[in-house]
Amino acid sequence: MQKDVVLGMDIGGTFTKFGIIDKKGKIYVENTISTHEYETVNDFALALRKHLYNTLGSDKSGFNLRGIGIGAPNGNYYTGKIEFAPNLKWKGVVDLTRVIEEEFDLPAVLTNDANAAALGEMLFGNAKNMKDFIMITLGTGLGSGLVVNGQLVYGHDGFAGELGHTRAVDNGRQCGCGKRGCLETYVSATGIKRTIFELLADENVDSVFRKISFDKLKPSLITAMAEKGDPIAIKAFEKTGFLLGRSLADTVAHVSPQAIFLFGGLAKSGKWILDPTKKAMEEHLLPIYRNKIDILPSALLKKNIAVLGAAALMWKELGD
Repeated sequence: MQKDVVLGMDIGGTFTKFGIIDKKGKIYVENTISTHEYETVNDFALALRKHLYNTLGSDKSGFNLRGIGIGAPNGNYYTGKIEFAPNLKWKGVVDLTRVIEEEFDLPAVLTNDANAAALGEMLFGNAKNMKDFIMITLGTGLGSGLVVNGQLVYGHDGFAGELGHTRAVDNGRQCGCGKRGCLETYVSATGIKRTIFELLADENVDSVFRKISFDKLKPSLITAMAEKGDPIAIKAFEKTGFLLGRSLADTVAHVSPQAIFLFGGLAKSGKWILDPTKKAMEEHLLPIYRNKIDILPSALLKKNIAVLGAAALMWKELGD
């Protein structure tokens, strides 16, 4: 008997991750394909189909593939298009779902990667019984998905919830979006690295980071050094958590969530990011919201939540 499954895809600037996933979130097959080597989205879709069926091999007859869910930067749920994604080779407005549907002869649905992560947490993680929560993804940048009354908030144009591009610091760091002081320039894997090097310039203390180049610095090393008591690492987490918590206090006033989930490499630092974030958020909240909102690591930190979330999007569209 064939298993009902969907294809979940997470499109990144370098690689696209994909998985075959059932309605309970079980992943049967996972793999990746290069994104950047394909000049057009049509070439990419053709290569993806071939790669998927090569990955499945003789097992493909055991699956009833019902649809395709896609998470991508600047993915617009309403239009099914990727619009002006700065980190993708395909520039301008790309009609992705149409191309994928034509290549696979299956329904496809698209959203941005943070919204996909929120759906993954809602269907397969710790937000199963929640109708109001926020998902924050802490990767190269900062993404956010807002769920209100059990529904993702898309806004009138499909682009609601860009917390990473709200201003955290007046006349602050240059952001890839063209503005200065955006939250993601401080609160992200890239942002905390920049904070480390600023602290090295400002603080006259010994630190292992003085021997490490920017390109080789990873959030996991910053966490490891914080565990060992490195003052630069600890202070970097305090500054990062403060800015995130302060911004989250503003977002709480807009949507009053039950919980806030953190996902991504930086979220794996655990208490080092969670504690200062929670402290700063509580300090900046209106009193009526205080001590009501949990800040938690995603239950899917060890899984590919973006692929699971994209699959969850498709299951939600199928409605069964």
